[in-house]
Amino acid sequence: MIRHAGLICRRLGGRWQGALIEGASGAGKSDLALRALDHGFRLVADDRVTVWAADGRLYGRAPDTLGGLIEARGVGVLRVEPVRLCEIAVVVRLGRPERLPDPATETILGIDLPLQAVEPFEPSAPAKLSRAMTAFDAAHKRRI
Repeated sequence: MIRHAGLICRRLGGRWQGALIEGASGAGKSDLALRALDHGFRLVADDRVTVWAADGRLYGRAPDTLGGLIEARGVGVLRVEPVRLCEIAVVVRLGRPERLPDPATETILGIDLPLQAVEPFEPSAPAKLSRAMTAFDAAHKRRI
């Protein structure tokens, strides 16, 4: 299955754990991913993500033609060293989050994942992504 999204990851617990960034075209997915790269994240895919489920987990990678490429609006397409694939640990929906949201999930290919709303252009957005990825215990489907 291919999703219109971006996928960035970081090494957590010895594995590459990813944040699937979803939003409308022009909402800031690539911009947020590009800024997150400066905060220790690595690119897996920009604009399109191939996702699949295996052993109760969701994984993602870039389609072959897009691997290692990220669009920087107003600059062009940039080449970066990507991570080939990762487990998807959280779904990030771009938009204005509630002040103190209740825990939410998104089901993709039968797998429930934590869902986090993020305002993509806030200076703290990459830090919020990092915190969201460590705030959930996916194995027990709860906030830590």
